[in-house]
Amino acid sequence: MLTEQIFRNDSELTQIAFSRLLDWLDDGVASNGARYLEIRQRLVSYFDRRNCPDSDALADETFTRIGRTLEKEGVILTRPPARYCYVVARFVLLEDVRRQRKHVHLYHSLMIDAPRASKFLRRGSRDDTSVVREHQIDCLDHCLQKLAPDQRELVVDYYRDSHRQKIDHRREIACRLGITMNALGIRVYRIREALTACLERCGTGLRRRPIAPPRPGMS
Repeated sequence: MLTEQIFRNDSELTQIAFSRLLDWLDDGVASNGARYLEIRQRLVSYFDRRNCPDSDALADETFTRIGRTLEKEGVILTRPPARYCYVVARFVLLEDVRRQRKHVHLYHSLMIDAPRASKFLRRGSRDDTSVVREHQIDCLDHCLQKLAPDQRELVVDYYRDSHRQKIDHRREIACRLGITMNALGIRVYRIREALTACLERCGTGLRRRPIAPPRPGMS
């Protein structure tokens, strides 16, 4: 059977967790695992579009977390199931980014160095809702993509490390660009100002409009 084949390929889940995951994904309409495969492909595509190096593993991790929740809690009230998969996938993505030491340093640095952006970015600690945190991630990703490629690479690279490593790395960047540390700081400051303004606009838009559910395509 298709479901048995899928389960053999997913050693991270117990039989109970896997069965509950399949039932939950089917949402009342038995598909013999077809719905699982469909949503998994959508998750893989979602991670692919964000240039993740191992989209298949991240899609599997998303399902593993949901399956374990179902095994422990017995039920997930969020409907439709694809929406909840999308929410969990966002957190899996953020953790993958954190492991790669890319956006996370820029995210925290903006919270410290740019009060206008931090006012929006810190909203998650007060609202503490997964939907708001989704939009924070979206806003940061959206605003980084609005930058020119060389600016995006520079600002992410600039905030990559912390403590002593940060100072040494920034010296290396300045040397590579053939400019002084002061000139590098000014250049990054201008990029960060543009990024901060974009984050502020994104946050203002979020506060003024109701939060819409994700599109069915999970894009």
